[in-house]
Amino acid sequence: MSNDSTYSVISIDDHPLFRKGVSDLIDMDNTLNLVGEADNGLDGLKLAEEHNPDLILLDINMKGMDGLETLKAIKDKDVDSRIMMLTVSDNETDVVTALRLGADGYLLKDMEPEDILKSIKTAVTGKIIISERLTQLLAQALREEAKAPKNGALVDLTAREKEILALIANGMSNRVIGENLNISEGTVKVHVKHILKKLNLKSRVEAAVWSLKNIS
Repeated sequence: MSNDSTYSVISIDDHPLFRKGVSDLIDMDNTLNLVGEADNGLDGLKLAEEHNPDLILLDINMKGMDGLETLKAIKDKDVDSRIMMLTVSDNETDVVTALRLGADGYLLKDMEPEDILKSIKTAVTGKIIISERLTQLLAQALREEAKAPKNGALVDLTAREKEILALIANGMSNRVIGENLNISEGTVKVHVKHILKKLNLKSRVEAAVWSLKNIS
């Protein structure tokens, strides 16, 4: 992971020109350090285990082990990195699946370079980042599910869980939530697990989107 002044990043993408573009963007910012690149999922998984970087940028459409398979494999390892999908795919299934597998954000490659860099800088500090035009898509997908939680589900949450849900909706990571509430990161993880179970959701990103759409 990073030292106090810089954040480490690795890029997993099978398009060399795009990786070069990402590398050039990161080189422009002295708070970011690109510590590795891979053009396939297997090599990307090895890099993730080797460096345990602050942030992993991960494409979806790759030959062999695709981005979703790579995401799941990384999450199954002892890697604490935040993972942001950076892809051309705005397919609803890809978006929902990635977030349910534990992605910490989802960006589309057609963003302006300066916006991609700004999003990377935001993501490494613990914020959830989703391309604006995907937020409505994700909310719609959640609404259409038969078991989607209703506002009444809030009554099942404790005061502390409601407090943590609000901080999740603000894009805070477990570590940042713990610092804000003066509790351990492990305690936050337990609360998040209970929140997801009570709301019948699979990921913290879903909880954030649900909260923003259902709580005024």
